[in-house]
Amino acid sequence: MDPDTLFVIGLALGVLSIPAVVSSISKGDRPRIATITLMIAGAMVVWAMSNKPGGYTLETIPAVVAKVLRDFT
Repeated sequence: MDPDTLFVIGLALGVLSIPAVVSSISKGDRPRIATITLMIAGAMVVWAMSNKPGGYTLETIPAVVAKVLRDFT
């Protein structure tokens, strides 16, 4: 799979799992599934960053997200 695609999917999973972690902690439950999802998202982002020549910078992230969304549609 393309590193850009995995990077964007990892970012999306990470952003979406943070509210689930906070919600579980505020209820007093253990955030098992949300934590596992957050770890998978982190692994996807790290893998994509290590396999992309030159890596990613903060300036290139919006362009990468736009490119991946454009490729999907």
